[in-house]
Amino acid sequence: MRDAVVFLIVMLVLSISVRRPFAGLLLFSWLAYMRPQDLCWGFARTMRLSFVVAFVMVAGWLLYEKGRRPFTQWDVRTTMMCLLVVLVSISFGFAEVQDDYTVRYFMEYLKIVAIALFTVGQVDSRQRLRALCWTIALSLGFFGVKNGLLGLARPGSQIMRGPGGMLEDNNDFALALTMNIPLLWYLGYEERQRLWVRRGCLIAVGLTVLTVLLTHSRGGFLAMVATALWIAWRSGQLVRAMGVLAVLAALFPIVVPAHVIERLGSIGDTQESSANARLTAWAAARNMIVDNPIWGVGMRNFQDSYPRYSVVPISPGDKTYVAHNSYLQIWAESGTPAFVTYMVLLGSVFLACGRVFRIGRQRPELAWAANYARMMEATTVGFMVGAFFLNRGHFDLVYHWLALVTCLVLVVQREARAAPALAAKGRGQGRVTVRWQGGAAAAGAGSGVVAGQHRTGWR
Repeated sequence: MRDAVVFLIVMLVLSISVRRPFAGLLLFSWLAYMRPQDLCWGFARTMRLSFVVAFVMVAGWLLYEKGRRPFTQWDVRTTMMCLLVVLVSISFGFAEVQDDYTVRYFMEYLKIVAIALFTVGQVDSRQRLRALCWTIALSLGFFGVKNGLLGLARPGSQIMRGPGGMLEDNNDFALALTMNIPLLWYLGYEERQRLWVRRGCLIAVGLTVLTVLLTHSRGGFLAMVATALWIAWRSGQLVRAMGVLAVLAALFPIVVPAHVIERLGSIGDTQESSANARLTAWAAARNMIVDNPIWGVGMRNFQDSYPRYSVVPISPGDKTYVAHNSYLQIWAESGTPAFVTYMVLLGSVFLACGRVFRIGRQRPELAWAANYARMMEATTVGFMVGAFFLNRGHFDLVYHWLALVTCLVLVVQREARAAPALAAKGRGQGRVTVRWQGGAAAAGAGSGVVAGQHRTGWR
């Protein structure tokens, strides 16, 4: 029954996606982040639904939108993403091992970046940006709420793995849910006229926090703490926010299951097997960087190169070595130029969001953008902290997120340019109407009247 429902939904939206590729992008995001196919047990579980959706939406763009809407739009982030692809590709070309496993991973990376670039071309309005952010938030929020409720019903339970795909590993699952917490928080805050949505998002945040704890991911926990502190700092009510966090910290050892406390208590223990493995892997990555500073050892060649660079003896049966750090992963596998590009990409988020926030504070009709900027900052902080402990340099969600930051910047620039023209027209006619969703605009200049009106739809 589940297979039939999922398949029917995909086919229905696919029929729309040919003429409206953005509908396909929403469907692709749903399949990527909620993984409904992994909730099935029959034919839908093994079908390459995401590939079919990606093919149809790009074909739809070629047939109906090419010439009217670009495949992508160019700014610092999209340019740097393409530069990173070039650098990683050159590095992979020099790699010692290019087997089926490494080639498959490399091709998957190219697809991730291609979807991110396509997203920038499709999300060219506030309505589309809002729709895609909500799609991601609800898709990941589904697992946060579902597993949180199961955790409340069975306090001794532990989440050993995620739903599948990029979320299958429990650490990756925890990282994605941590990145989703700011989405639920800020998107819910924006729904001022729908109190039930705001309350529902707050409940979802609480259950997601519980889910992250039940994964026993220490990196996810540290990322979640950093995200909470960032949201508090950026709230404009630091004293009040820190007071709330202090109360939650005091209640933490009382309400959290003992097995979670025991797991988190080992964070500072460098002799613990997992922590010791990380330190050993970091030392090996450092040796790879020193020996291969320009092009690295090649994407997914860390494991094959590990025996030559390990600082401890390797047993013949040992395998599955990773860097346990996304930054060292990029640096060791793809070289210094790729590492610098990657760090510039992440750093550009804070510069861009800072500019958007200032515009949102100065322009009442763009007040929504200030909250979106804070949301994107907090999500990026969650990834950057979690990535320090996880081997997720090419995490699908972070590239999609970098694309959405570009979308926010371009949408705000477009609306900021359009507002003076509307105001000038309003002065000539005695009235101007500014349409935007999520709140009411303030009074206009001169004798013009600015009336905020809700406008739905993402076409």
